Amino acid sequence: MPAKAETRFFCQNCGNDYPRWYGQCPACGTWNSLVEEKIIKSKKSLVPGPLSPSVKPLPITQIDYNKEERLPTGMTELDRVLGGGIVPGSVVLIGGDPGIGKSTLMLQMANSFKDLILYVSGEESAKQIRMRAERLGALSKTLNLLPETNLFAIEKAADDLKPKLLIIDSIQTMYREDIPAAPGSVSQVRECAAYLTRIAKTSHLPIFIVGHVTKEGNIAGPRILEHIVDTVLYFEGEQHQQFRILRAEKNRFGSISEIGIFEMKEEGLITVENPSKVFLSERSEGQSGSVVAAVIEGTRPLLLEIQALVSPTKMAVPRRATVGVDYNRAAMVIAVLERRLNLRLSSEDIYVNVAGGVKVTEPALDLPIAVAIASCYKNKPVDPQTIIVGEVGLGGEVRAVNHIESRIREAEKLGFLKIIVPKGNLEQAKKTKIKVIPVAQVAEAFKASAE
Repeated sequence: MPAKAETRFFCQNCGNDYPRWYGQCPACGTWNSLVEEKIIKSKKSLVPGPLSPSVKPLPITQIDYNKEERLPTGMTELDRVLGGGIVPGSVVLIGGDPGIGKSTLMLQMANSFKDLILYVSGEESAKQIRMRAERLGALSKTLNLLPETNLFAIEKAADDLKPKLLIIDSIQTMYREDIPAAPGSVSQVRECAAYLTRIAKTSHLPIFIVGHVTKEGNIAGPRILEHIVDTVLYFEGEQHQQFRILRAEKNRFGSISEIGIFEMKEEGLITVENPSKVFLSERSEGQSGSVVAAVIEGTRPLLLEIQALVSPTKMAVPRRATVGVDYNRAAMVIAVLERRLNLRLSSEDIYVNVAGGVKVTEPALDLPIAVAIASCYKNKPVDPQTIIVGEVGLGGEVRAVNHIESRIREAEKLGFLKIIVPKGNLEQAKKTKIKVIPVAQVAEAFKASAE
């Protein structure tokens, strides 16, 4: 007797399924995320089999582990984000907007990787990939192409070839023959990702998976996809901008604070060796509302230009807009300036921007934002040779930040003469050639920055 087909509605955000359609998913609250899929139920009962002979419980101290086991990708920025290289048996998911450079990054990594690679593409033919590889100069003899979408055929090809790295581009095009659903559906994406993870763990084969993103910026498919894999990387940046930021949202084998910075050129993605110098290269000196801040991304210090524009408004409610910084922190800083420095900002439109397209969330950006807004409001430029760093409290006090030595070293390397730091960091900032100015209040910082 043939198996019975049943219709279920799956949420593309959280993966929960329901017997009928809802406008809003009852589990995660997302609107219009339920899609219809047919499920074929078999009447055969599933009996769990015995434990595999190769799988035995072991004391954790008897498990072999080698710190040097990581495999270098050949791209320093990618290795930095991964935590030092590729961990054998790990599964890395890379997401980003269409055309941002995900496939380009994978192809360049495959070219710089020293061992055998199997590159599986479900979106392009082998000839199309060859054309792109020639443009990028990525014609490595160790790179093997497989234009295939059947997951079982891919597994067989990997067993025959024995590669050291497997790249899947993309997970939304893969399918399993035993699942009666279209490629890209919730069931296919979830089960294909789980199957690839099992392959990686049992054979110690590292796998990179490229994933599409939704209009909200999340990786398309059920949210469980990000829980299955070991590492989730997002490729950020605007198509009309030259810089691309690779950021780790999840990493079981490294920090999630690290970022990799690339520059998109005709020959592909180029590693940015000195990002601070690049981000400040187009800075216009002598302009009010412009401040250089020292931030920490993972273990890397970065010097970024913080720009503020304060303009009178005739609207009843003034506009506040931020790009690259947290809106709520900027709003808090504006409130502190109104209350503690008596700046009349309630009738002003205020815009805050981080030049270069970098997103920064650390509190050490509070003081640079405050000084930039005050500088534009009073039309007094900040000394172009001054770096500012510090967290601002609601009382107008400037609080200490971490890694002050790294920030100062980066400022010295680029030739800055002064750095304004919280008074609580003075002891850590004594052994330096650059002039250190400790401040305890926001008003002191603005006064020192204009000297």
